[in-house]
Amino acid sequence: MVGLDSLRTSVKFALTFSFSVECNMKIQLDSDFDIRNNTIRNRFLKSSMSEQLGDKENNPTQGLVNLYRIWAQGGVGISISGNIMVDRKGLGEPKNVVLDEESDLDAFRRWTKAATAEGTHFWAQLNHPGKQTPSYLTKSPVAPSAIPLGAGLDKAFNIPRALNEEEILKLIKMFTTSAKLAKDVGFTGVQIHGAHGYLVSQFLSPHHNQREDQWGGSLENRMRFVLEIYTSMREVLGKAFPISIKLNSADFQKGGFSEEESIEVMKTLSEAGMDLIEISGGNYEAPAMMGETKKVRESTKKREAYFLHFAEKLRQVIDCPICVTGGFRSSAAMLDALKSGATDFIGAARPYALFPDFPILAMADPDYVSSFSLPSTGSKITDRLFAINIVWFEQQLHLLAAGKNADANLSAWSTVWLMTKGVGLQAFRKRRS
Repeated sequence: MVGLDSLRTSVKFALTFSFSVECNMKIQLDSDFDIRNNTIRNRFLKSSMSEQLGDKENNPTQGLVNLYRIWAQGGVGISISGNIMVDRKGLGEPKNVVLDEESDLDAFRRWTKAATAEGTHFWAQLNHPGKQTPSYLTKSPVAPSAIPLGAGLDKAFNIPRALNEEEILKLIKMFTTSAKLAKDVGFTGVQIHGAHGYLVSQFLSPHHNQREDQWGGSLENRMRFVLEIYTSMREVLGKAFPISIKLNSADFQKGGFSEEESIEVMKTLSEAGMDLIEISGGNYEAPAMMGETKKVRESTKKREAYFLHFAEKLRQVIDCPICVTGGFRSSAAMLDALKSGATDFIGAARPYALFPDFPILAMADPDYVSSFSLPSTGSKITDRLFAINIVWFEQQLHLLAAGKNADANLSAWSTVWLMTKGVGLQAFRKRRS
């Protein structure tokens, strides 16, 4: 009898695997995808980038309207906004956009109208920086625990104050309010930023979260914050509105959020009803999301995507759609990733800064490669000091927002000059996207 049951299981697995492979072989870059009865026109997702195009009141500017209209015309399926902060007292960067009850909602409506042209879905990435807010912006940042940032960042970021329970509940409400407003002003989905060491990520990390109450300690307690945010959002947004999350595959630091814990959190969120999980990795102290890892596998270089191996493991335990972000450059690698079944969407950011019609180009040519060189002043110290690998791409966005073409030949030293001219001594503060 045991042998018969085993045989039935093997046959069922073989049939399921065969069906899955057959379906995946039919997938193309321009294949559509349904999320809660919302049809996404292709498999391209523009991941969040630091835009720094908010005005003095932290509302979206005309530049953001122009920029996202260009990306919509460029053929992207889902466009994720840059960080939209839920608390105007907690900014990650000076010109962040904030969406709360004090915001100019008409400015947001102009933005979403342009960004959803041509059938593009536009999702609001909602975030709180926690302790990852520069000292010149926030004198007393908050975090799960009063643990400072390491890796030499202590001079640029103040030591945080541990949140009390009332503040935690208030922050969950802030995320929910911003999500409700996002739906009201025309976003077609929202994304919780739970990666890159920001507040949600800080709660998940055993290194950054050393609380002894229901919000810390065990993984179950550490994931309570993000689960409460999701549950609260779902209550106000309804069953038909997509909710996504961006999560680390791991923090890539000693004592941090591990790969095993990440899979468990993603499994729990999938079972709770999450609509799309975007996979990234790292934080300010170990920025793997920028490709800055000590050792990169040869297989990773060949397949291009940084987190594809992790996605393959994750696919075995969750049903939630997956997006792998980071490293994709060629049509061939993107299509291989889709057909492998490891990911449902191709996430990318930097290519869109230089080639806003990146999806159209990739779908039209099976041999397409978005080729560009990473900027450098020739000095690693200067590059890090001025965050060249972020600000140079940010300046490309500013060119597009102003109605100009991106400039792949813009020198890194021009970035240093423009940054210093624009923000003075603040140019010397450490930054991450």
